[in-house]
Amino acid sequence: MMKENELHNDKIARLTFAGVYPHYVAKIERKGGTIKELQEVVEWLTGFDEKKQQDLIEQKVNFQTFFDQAELNVNASKITGVICGYRIEEIENQLTQKIRYLDKLVDELAKGKKMEKILRS
Repeated sequence: MMKENELHNDKIARLTFAGVYPHYVAKIERKGGTIKELQEVVEWLTGFDEKKQQDLIEQKVNFQTFFDQAELNVNASKITGVICGYRIEEIENQLTQKIRYLDKLVDELAKGKKMEKILRS
């Protein structure tokens, strides 16, 4: 299992939601998912509706700012498993963990998991 490090954490904190979002869209559309589903997943995790998501993309906020403004879903800690070689529930850096929560949800959407499973309901 890889150990997170500060350099890695700093690097992903500086990524912008606007920069990563098109990759999320491409990934889920390749697998037959929709932007609407992606927006629903982002809203579930962060509390940001479609308009707010668009505003944050236009403002090119980094992930630090993005998650500082988010109201993380109370069930976010139920997002577990491995993403990019890291076990999500063992990530110590809070921001890195939140970003990996989002990555994991996008992965599950791309894999065709049922929305109620993805949204931990």
